[in-house]
Amino acid sequence: MEIQKATISNYFRTLQDSICKQLEAADGIGRFQEETWSREGGGGGRTRIIEGAVIEKGGVNFSEVYGEMPASVAKGLEMEGGDFYATGVSIVLHPINPRVPIIHMNVRYFESNQKDWWFGGGIDLTPHYVDENDARFFHQSLKQVCDQFDTDFYPKFKNWADDYFFIKHRQETRGIGGIFFDRLMGEAPDVKAQYFDFVQAVGNVFAPIYVHFMNKNKAMPFGEREKKWQLLRRGRYVEFNLVWDRGTKFGLQTDGRTESILMSLPPQANWMYQHQPEHQSEEAH
Repeated sequence: MEIQKATISNYFRTLQDSICKQLEAADGIGRFQEETWSREGGGGGRTRIIEGAVIEKGGVNFSEVYGEMPASVAKGLEMEGGDFYATGVSIVLHPINPRVPIIHMNVRYFESNQKDWWFGGGIDLTPHYVDENDARFFHQSLKQVCDQFDTDFYPKFKNWADDYFFIKHRQETRGIGGIFFDRLMGEAPDVKAQYFDFVQAVGNVFAPIYVHFMNKNKAMPFGEREKKWQLLRRGRYVEFNLVWDRGTKFGLQTDGRTESILMSLPPQANWMYQHQPEHQSEEAH
């Protein structure tokens, strides 16, 4: 029996609940504040924001929107107009300590005209300071998830992330990548269920990965120099999300809730004219 969109949406709701509980436990102080919202054209969502002892600003959002597809969205997706349905979970966490990395995840399902469908998503990590052991742990964790389904997934989706999370106007990577995938679809009888299982596995690995980084790095010492560098790197994060990120564009083009869409932005960021890190410094590395 084919997986129904209600089943997929219900999973995303429970994923949001599970991740929020695990992050609250790891942070120790912060508690998520929830706002529910409705979209005039159809659907809505639950926005949850946390400010805590480890996470300076974090959002774990669920949405389920539907209705008539805006012409700009149809053009961007290279599709004809008609009805659409989209649901998913989107997460961005900005830590206090510069030694704890920024992390992003999105897992989503899209359907058009009640016939065409696909899954998309991914996880990527943006450290302010590169720790090669942390990078290795992150990528190995994602590879283990991918290999459960197809050994071609990790190299394919890693390359896709490297290409996608690239700040073209800076000729810089946003971070150390991760995995990114889009338009996972097919016509075989079991393919939808298989891709749904994969998306669930990706969603479920998020909290264990980030809790590991929170616990490992939250007590590491830092000073004014590290905070200054963190704010500069956050600036690059803002540039990517506002200029290149497809999810931001999709949300705004479909009249989503602006505050929820822009929850990915950090509470503070800096831009310095032609800043160059000191030669052979940690920042230069």
